This record gives sequence, structure tokens and C-alpha cells, in this order.
Amino acid sequence: MRIVSGIYKGRRIQAPKNLPVRPTTDMSKEALFNVLNNRYHFSQLRVLDLFSGTGNISYEFASRGSQEITAVDADFNCVKFIKATSAGFEMDLSVVKSDVYKFLEANKTVYDLIFADPPYDFSEKQFLTIVDLVFEKQSLDSEGCLIIEHSKHTKLDAHPNFVEKRAYGGSVFSFFENLEVE
Repeated sequence: MRIVSGIYKGRRIQAPKNLPVRPTTDMSKEALFNVLNNRYHFSQLRVLDLFSGTGNISYEFASRGSQEITAVDADFNCVKFIKATSAGFEMDLSVVKSDVYKFLEANKTVYDLIFADPPYDFSEKQFLTIVDLVFEKQSLDSEGCLIIEHSKHTKLDAHPNFVEKRAYGGSVFSFFENLEVE
């Protein structure tokens, strides 16, 4: 795993084998960030990284200049690894050990971009609960975007906030936005 762009470009991240993770591949991550690069000024983004695992996505946002990044994971060893790695890179990440659903229920912060990479074996209902919570709790800025990474076998495009999906190999990124007309 490596950071693909920004001030930490090329830096390798070696996660311990005992972490219960499936990191986003470098190819998929690079493709996703090419899409995001055309939409956002990273230095202005408040980012929430859910099911952050190794912190791979958080490091990429930090490398590209995002200042406000919160990484959330329920696994103690993942949280410990993200804290150690971000400190080693001198990245100022806020790392929270929490169940993602409980975090979203209690969250009061509004983010510009929320990225979620739950386990691929989650049920469609578990994925959609994340989407519903983000919009019900108004965790996303009115111009913001929620991106959920999932397998090509999971279909999330029937949700009313679904905008588009991008597929890269066996991984799919589904994009959701606040589509309510005021």
C-alpha cells in the first residue's frame, strides 16, 4: 500500500498482518482520487473516513492537503495503527475508536466528504443504514458527498440519494448527495 499523490506521494504503508482489513487497492484509490480531484479543493474539505481500517484513505486526503480528517474504526489495533502511522507522517488526524453506527447516531459535526469502506460481506440493509444515518443526522454538508466502497455484487443505486457509481475491478464506489429540493 502506498500514498499515490500529494506531499507524501510514494510513501509506503506496511500494515500488520493481524488487522481485520481489506485496504482499498492503489489502482482503485488512484482512480477515485482522480474523480475527486476534479470536484474538490482538498485543502477546504472536512473529511470523515468510516471503517477506516489502515487509514489508507485518510492518509491520502492528508497528503493532498485536507486539514480536518476524522478516521473512525471499531477495532482497537486499527485505531492504534492509524494513530502511530499518522504521527510518523506528522499528519494531524482525529482518530476515533467507535462502532460506526453509534458514531453516526451521536455525531454533531457536518462534513464535506464522507468515505465509508465497510466489510464487503455486509448486507444491503447494513450498507443502506449508513446512507440513511448520514442523511437523517445531517452529517453531510448540503453540497457534500458520501462515497461508499463495496463489492460489485452489492447494489445501492435504488437509494433516493444515489447519484452515480464507479467500478474498478471488483470494487465499486457509490456516490450519494443531498438531493432534497428546498
